[in-house]
This record gives sequence, C-alpha cells and structure tokens, in this order.
Amino acid sequence: MKATLFVLFTCVMVVAVHAQEKKKTPEYGWNNSLVIGVNLSQVNLQNWTQGGENSIAWTFLTNGLFDFTQKEYHWKSTLKLTHGRTKIADGAFEKTDDELFFESVYSKNVGWKVDPYAALQLRTQITPGYRISMDLQTNKELRTQTSGFFDPGYLVEGFGFTFTRSDAFSTRLGIAFKQTFSLRYGFADDSATPDKIETMRFQTGVEFGSSLKWKVMENILHTSKLNFFSAFETLDVWDVRWDNTITAKVNQYFNVSLNILLVHEIAQTRRTQLKQALAAGFSYTLM
Repeated sequence: MKATLFVLFTCVMVVAVHAQEKKKTPEYGWNNSLVIGVNLSQVNLQNWTQGGENSIAWTFLTNGLFDFTQKEYHWKSTLKLTHGRTKIADGAFEKTDDELFFESVYSKNVGWKVDPYAALQLRTQITPGYRISMDLQTNKELRTQTSGFFDPGYLVEGFGFTFTRSDAFSTRLGIAFKQTFSLRYGFADDSATPDKIETMRFQTGVEFGSSLKWKVMENILHTSKLNFFSAFETLDVWDVRWDNTITAKVNQYFNVSLNILLVHEIAQTRRTQLKQALAAGFSYTLM
C-alpha cells in the first residue's frame, strides 16, 4: 500500500511539473531507442550458522521506443519484454516475471488542441504460469498450469482524440475494441453463458491512456504508463493497468531500477494485483 501511494504521489507531481512546461518544438524524423538488460542476484551459503538457503535469480528485460514525428502526424510505438526466474536451494527455477507489451499510436495534426488518433495494443506472457500447492496427504508439491503464451492474450484497437503537452507527456480518450483470447484457462469465458466456454471475447467500450516520462535528476528517470478500459455494457467496471519504473543510472552499463505494476481486471481475479521489483544489473543501449 505504501508503494502504491508513493507511485501515486510521484505521478501527480509529474503531471504538475509538465503542466507548467511550455510545449517544445518537436524534432522531425525518427527518434528510436532499444535497451536490453540483465539483472542478477545470487546467494551462496557454506557452514552458515545463521540459517538460510542458497538462491539465484535473474531477469531479462527489453525496452524499445520507436518514434516518428512529422509536421502532419506523429507515430509512436513502445515495446516492453521481461522474463525472470528464481531458484531457491535444490528447487526448480520458478517464474517471477513474464510480460510482453506492445503499443502503437498514430495521431494526426489537424491544428486543434487535441489530435485524432488510432491505437493498437497487445499484451500477453511468453511462458506457462503455474499455481504451486502442497498435497496434504502425500506432502508432495502440486503444480497446476494456470496460463500460457497468449492465454490470456489481449488485443485492443482504439480511436479518439489525444492531447500532447510535450514529448514526455501525452493522454488520450476514445472508443476501443478489446479482444481477449484464452484457449484453455477460461480468461475469455463469459459468465452470462454458463453452458458454453468461450475462447475469444469481443468487447466495445471506452479507453483512456496516459504516458509520462520525467527526468527527476540527471541520472534518474521515472516513466509511467496508465491504461483504462470499460465495456459499454459494464461502465461501472474498469480494467486498469498502471506501470511505473524509476531507473537510477550508475554509469554507462549499470543501473538500479524500481518497477511497480498495478493490474485490476476481474476476468483474471476480483482482487487488485500488485507487483513490485527492485533490481540492480547490466543494461546496454542498442540504438
């Protein structure tokens, strides 16, 4: 809860800062970046009287930005790919992070305060996910697969109007079409049809998206991406995805990062999901 309040406070401060900035003249042409990184953590104990277990953890991540700006239009695409695993003692490697997120937004400059846009968003995971429990009778570990690649998978197409204050802050509001795919694990199933199990669900509704990029200090960067979606038939229920990352760059190749991801989607669970990851590791800018 404290972490969530911290992120909320930081984002409010970012909005306040950018609201005071003057809109800069954009640089036309391509402005691309692609960063890859690996975070590692390892503990090895020998004759350690205080107790504990050996452990090793790793996370691979890729962040990409592909931005093409012209006087008449703006096309911006972002890519996030993460995968991490942890091994404790003699246990198997277990998944701790797994996400594929891609978003592309095309907006047209028509001389208004807001610009019409068309957007495409793709979200899924890469490897299977498991729920781990213990069999009380045999005292053995039970592994039940609960998800897989593109199960669930989400595809959202939207169009409406976007407002861009600077190259670091933009927000949009529009109509969206959302498709949820799930072949085996029921994420696309409609509870209104109990006699049928759907593997694809199509919804039409309202979407809201906002992205922030704030250079807190010379070597500290805060990025935030907030997405809402609500179907027309259930406007009192909103799907929420709020991804925040604070990165402190130690030098050209090493950094420390804090990522807080909040997800609320009742098709997955009625409880709000929160993932927090603090990591230090290697990063390299390919472009």
